[in-house]
Amino acid sequence: MNNFEFRTVPYIVSQIGATKQLGELIAQHYPAVRRVLLVTDAGFLRTGLVNPVIASLENKKLHVAVFSDVVADPPEAVVHQAVADAKQKEVELVVGLGGGSSMDVAKLIAVLAGSEQPLSTMYGIGNVKGGRLPLIQIPTTAGTGSEVTPISIVTTGATTKMGVVAPQLYADIAILDAELTTGLPPKVTAATGIDAMVHAIEAFSTKHKKNPLSDMLAKQALSLLWNNIDQACTNGNNLEARQAMLLGAMLAGQSFANAPCAAVHALAYPIGGIFHVPHGLSNSLVLPHVLRFNTPNAAGMYAELAGIIAPDAQGSDEARSTALIAAMEALAARVGIETQLRQVGIAEKDLDQLASDAMLQTRLLGNNPRDVALEDARAIYAAAL
Repeated sequence: MNNFEFRTVPYIVSQIGATKQLGELIAQHYPAVRRVLLVTDAGFLRTGLVNPVIASLENKKLHVAVFSDVVADPPEAVVHQAVADAKQKEVELVVGLGGGSSMDVAKLIAVLAGSEQPLSTMYGIGNVKGGRLPLIQIPTTAGTGSEVTPISIVTTGATTKMGVVAPQLYADIAILDAELTTGLPPKVTAATGIDAMVHAIEAFSTKHKKNPLSDMLAKQALSLLWNNIDQACTNGNNLEARQAMLLGAMLAGQSFANAPCAAVHALAYPIGGIFHVPHGLSNSLVLPHVLRFNTPNAAGMYAELAGIIAPDAQGSDEARSTALIAAMEALAARVGIETQLRQVGIAEKDLDQLASDAMLQTRLLGNNPRDVALEDARAIYAAAL
């Protein structure tokens, strides 16, 4: 058995309605804290679902500031503005309340607000110096798993993304509360759910740091997600299905935080960066084509996962891998999200740039079970077109 390390968030609450007790939780764990920053986006703020959270904090005499200027694929400017606000308001604890972008920004506020280290020096793996403010993460989508990962993704140029990866980015507390996800439209529920499945599949088949704990979490995540995504999409007020999706996304997050993602994510990033396609949908668009490319090197692992989502598949590892891919393609078609790059405005003329940009994602490509060359990346995009 290979040697491995495993880290995750030390305190996790999975309970419908749990965010209404956030003030009590903070008072219990951080009795000296008085000033809290909620980090979210304008869309979630408009839902009104933030109001009971704020009320819970104010009931414990906490001063609450809200930063709601987070946007998808947050650029550095948003992070810098958020940090400046946090410093000006002398924030003592940060709460990320939203999708992956809000939680990613919350992580960076927590490490930057009490530090003089520039953000530009934090990119890469293990480059964050010093500590951070207390950090609580509350996802409002069942997708990124960012509440339990040590990764924050920032848009650093017109189209390029870079990651900060450091143990300081693990939160102190993660709270899963399905009441916050009931307003998600079916297509967003579908795309974010498939994103979480990608995390599980890539963690299970990663070339580096694959380990028994991540494997176990990935399989449990895939089972929860697969068995609840249809109900979550067609009956969005089903709190039981929604809570199962949140738990599945979190378990997948724990898995890939320790056994990192690979080529699906590497090829998805340029789609989001250049064409502003949501991250989950970007992953879904390239997923089946990357899996086909990887099958010569990963058939045994894909066959094992097929036992969860295509249990009737028979035959060789390759045959069961094909069944896994077919099941994921059928899911995307069934839940009504786009399945071809051309449906999101990408044309043949864009493929060279996409492939070139994907090859810059060396942090991810190095984990892929099969080496990806420039011509391979372009061929995968062509197949997805």
